[in-house]
Amino acid sequence: MSRNKKRQEKKDGTAVLVDSANELKFIDLFCGIGGFHIAAQIACDERGVEPVCVFSSEIDPDAQDAYEANFKARPHGDITKIHERDIPDHDILFAGFPCQAFSICGDQRGFEDTRGTLFFDVARILKEKRPRAFVLENVKQLRSHNQGRTLYRIMETLRNLGYHADYRILNALDFGLPQKRERIFIVGFREPRNHKWPTGGMPMKPLSEVLEIDVPEFYYASEKIRRNRLESVSAKKKKPGDLTIWHENKGGNISPLPYSCALRAGASYNYLLVNGERRLTEREMLRLQGFPNSYEIVCGYQATRKQAGNSVAVPCVAAVIRSVLDALNSKPIYQARIESADYAVQEPLFA
Repeated sequence: MSRNKKRQEKKDGTAVLVDSANELKFIDLFCGIGGFHIAAQIACDERGVEPVCVFSSEIDPDAQDAYEANFKARPHGDITKIHERDIPDHDILFAGFPCQAFSICGDQRGFEDTRGTLFFDVARILKEKRPRAFVLENVKQLRSHNQGRTLYRIMETLRNLGYHADYRILNALDFGLPQKRERIFIVGFREPRNHKWPTGGMPMKPLSEVLEIDVPEFYYASEKIRRNRLESVSAKKKKPGDLTIWHENKGGNISPLPYSCALRAGASYNYLLVNGERRLTEREMLRLQGFPNSYEIVCGYQATRKQAGNSVAVPCVAAVIRSVLDALNSKPIYQARIESADYAVQEPLFA
């Protein structure tokens, strides 16, 4: 964002940035099919800021095709082969990076301990470019991965790089999507900010607004699978006329639910079945992640299924980005304290 900025209040009292450029420059790492990009557009539009993606990176060619078709820019390839100095300056870094263990032996070396993981590439870019803020996303299991050591090392590295960082686990169900998808978000600021995490509380969209009608036969499970599903689910679990997505867990237990369990890139084709009968269509999977109907689908079923499973819940990410924009619009905590007449008041860094 331009450093020449004024605060202006909208009718609802929300502070927005107003300046000659009025831009938010961001980079989109491990961008997939653009969930973070769409979320940034939504959040920035609500806060009166123009989002500008100055760099994106994605290694999967099919995901690159989808991203290019929808955002008119093809992502760069393997981020591990791109020097941090070649990445444009930006205000915010976005990254949904894979969960990987760090090889820690002997002396703990902080930043250097992350070498060989994709988080290292996030860290080296933060170290070189020093954006004002970042938003990272990962699976919920990151919190307990390697007995908590992985998350500990990530947070330690971010703080050693001079960022004020915090994390929270959020569920897409709380942000209006009919998908139970819990993910860990890590946000950080170059200067201490009074950041407030979004709480959700949005009513869940019914499956009737997600599921398509007149679905081709291609998506239907075999008669044998459908019969087995019906035999394993008692009438008490499903009422006639209900729209449900049947989830089969690793133990083989099947539960008809009024929402979807988390989409997964590598799950069995019968992991989720609409009313126990058919697979989700490409459009339905994208809707479950909060992608708009205007999003162009350019890949086949298998590739789109993988892309949707690897993507992010857009409304949830948009809420996090909004919270970061609001924090950036506030005065740094140390400045607020200096200007305050009551120096005994201690503002929390994260609420």
